[in-house]
Amino acid sequence: MISSYIKTASRNLLRNIGYSILNISGLTISIAACLLIFLIVKNELNYDSWHKKADRIYRVTMNGLDFNPSVSMAVTEALKNDFPELENVSQYWYQTNGLITIGDTRYNEGGYAYADEYFPRVFDHRWLAGDPRTALSEPDEVVLTESIARKYFGSKDPLGEMINLNNQLNLKVTGVVADPPQNSSQPFIFLVSFATVKKDILAHVQFFSINGGHTYIVLPEHYNPARLTARLPDFISRNWGADVAKETKLLLQPLKEIHFDQRYLGNPVHTTTSRETYWGLSAIALLIIITASINFINMATAQAIRRAKEVGVRKVLGAYKGQLIGQFLIETTVLVVIAVMLGTLLAATTLPLINTWMGMKISAAQFWQPAIMGLLGGITVVVILLAGLYPAFVQSAFQPALSLKANTGIKIKGLGIRKILVSSQFGISQVLIACTLIVGYQMDFLQNKDLGFDKNAVLSFNIPNDNKRELLREQLSLLPGVRQVSIANGAPVGPSGFAAFNCPEAGLVKNDVTEIKAVDEHYMDMFSLRLLAGEPIRKRGANDTLRRVVVNEIMLHKLGIRDPDQAPGKRFYINNAPVTIMGVVKDYQSESRHKKRRPCVLEYDPNHFGMAAVRLAATDMPNTIARIDKLWSGMFPDYRFEYEFLDDRIAGMYKQEQKVYTAFKLFSSLAILIGCLGLYGLVAFAAAQRTREIGIRKILGAGLPQIVSLFAREFILLIFIAFCIAGPLAWYTMHRWLGHFAYQTSIGGGTFLIAIGISLLIAGITISYQAVKAGLADPVRSLRN
Repeated sequence: MISSYIKTASRNLLRNIGYSILNISGLTISIAACLLIFLIVKNELNYDSWHKKADRIYRVTMNGLDFNPSVSMAVTEALKNDFPELENVSQYWYQTNGLITIGDTRYNEGGYAYADEYFPRVFDHRWLAGDPRTALSEPDEVVLTESIARKYFGSKDPLGEMINLNNQLNLKVTGVVADPPQNSSQPFIFLVSFATVKKDILAHVQFFSINGGHTYIVLPEHYNPARLTARLPDFISRNWGADVAKETKLLLQPLKEIHFDQRYLGNPVHTTTSRETYWGLSAIALLIIITASINFINMATAQAIRRAKEVGVRKVLGAYKGQLIGQFLIETTVLVVIAVMLGTLLAATTLPLINTWMGMKISAAQFWQPAIMGLLGGITVVVILLAGLYPAFVQSAFQPALSLKANTGIKIKGLGIRKILVSSQFGISQVLIACTLIVGYQMDFLQNKDLGFDKNAVLSFNIPNDNKRELLREQLSLLPGVRQVSIANGAPVGPSGFAAFNCPEAGLVKNDVTEIKAVDEHYMDMFSLRLLAGEPIRKRGANDTLRRVVVNEIMLHKLGIRDPDQAPGKRFYINNAPVTIMGVVKDYQSESRHKKRRPCVLEYDPNHFGMAAVRLAATDMPNTIARIDKLWSGMFPDYRFEYEFLDDRIAGMYKQEQKVYTAFKLFSSLAILIGCLGLYGLVAFAAAQRTREIGIRKILGAGLPQIVSLFAREFILLIFIAFCIAGPLAWYTMHRWLGHFAYQTSIGGGTFLIAIGISLLIAGITISYQAVKAGLADPVRSLRN
């Protein structure tokens, strides 16, 4: 019986090869998209879950004037002493860049870290060489990742080899570990033993001496973290005094929450994201499967009329309903199994492209994991039931007498099932189009709109030697193609310092936090910071001890000053030291737009200069950069020239959002494509069914526009019906997503007009081909055949 069903199914698929190809293509694309989305979501939602003790690992963070992922390195030592019940306490200090020298070869590397000997006991990295118990225990030791070891030493055994870090530290290679997975909140390319710098650092740290170090603890099994949290205020008071305990508190952040906790933004190690974003991406996968299933149902029910006589003959010959349902489900199963195999192959083939587009490192080996195999099995069963059951019941329900006489139509409360399904399909497409547009608008808003400064054609680079700073500025200014030069401790968006401020005279007794940027006299002009009142930053003499600063509008509001013209000459205190306001600038975006703008202070302070920013002429940039490289390398021969464009840095702040936007564009386009395939098949079938009607209409004088409108008007009505549901749904969904940003684009009606316009355009193009083809057919031949 089963073999007979399969044989009959194969014949029917081959007999209707065009519709079979459309169905298989839609299902193949949808299954490939669902697999890829599952891998992406699984990768993101399982951040740090690959550590065996992940459920017991916590990062110790600080909440004082703001949420800070780092704590003083003095806290680590005190935790070891005061809480001996902790299974492990480890120190991790991330570094954004460093210079590696091996023989005559130099490498500028980004993303290494200092780690103590307890780090391998907390985190489960796969060791390829060396002893994890001792590899980081002594000073001047380094553990390389596999890719870096290969980069530095090729196929040679790296153990025992020496590398130089920053022209200061000679480090011995004591171990090699596999590259950390991409979904790790502690990324590194190599680890330097913390003992190398521990003596120099710990001699000068206090509770508020925060320099980017992270402290991790491992709780004993079955230990309630709330017990430890409750004891932390006494811990602070005992070690640093009751006043410190009143001003701030230590928090325990679960390891698995680090990637999703958006209170801790501006972290140089990695950017955070929200879980809802990836649940939204999962919803797209579900919509894609639903769209493909709707295609199948539409195509199957469209062909039901053609197979009505076959059903009638089978029933006359004694077939009962269960046998017919089994026959049609077998046909669906054959088609779905073919699509699953092709979809898996397509997903595996396109995975490298997905990794490139989304900046991820998902291995193709994950396709063989039990979770993926289970997903494939689940998709196969769900699609067979979702797409096959209804058409099977429809086709098996025909009455023999009626099916042998004429065609049969299926109606529900006056509406054809296919109309409901097509409306659903259009609704899904419109939701995805609107959501993708709004995400795109938000990405443009984040990176380009109302930043408050000019970011165009600005590149920045470090200055290794302060003694050559002024000479470098002079030489840079003389280079062709260089328009402006400024030296500071960071661009408007970039690394800077933070400090406590207050103003008892204005009633601001409790400390608040301000950002401090050390800038030169050219900074404000170069970045086009708008001066609202007072004077811009001026060069200060060595004997000038009066601290005069330029503040932003938010600082004025904090100080209770409403009119910027009243601000110059007013005083307040930074870290209990008096400063005088000399000018006011319009607010600009100095951090991610996930957070509200904060008070900011600009101050001429050469002691903290370390970065040069250069604005280039728009023409001949590559040659200008080459000239800067030559000049810089000549002045600092022991270092390698590395630069960064300011707009690239801004884009990096929204790396997670850009990743999501890429996924939205890609998978929404696939969902729309699948919908187009189904719509094309339906219109083609409708044209075939109405061939004689079209021939009669043409003989009676109907022209091509009337024939096209005959097909189009029904679908246009369905598009507008779908919009009535899709519009509010898309607005609600994106309103919630935009709520994760302190600053956001507005959701205007134009977005939804564009969405419905795109739907009409797509439907129009899809319908037009078959409608025009039917309209141009010879009516005599249509009536004859």
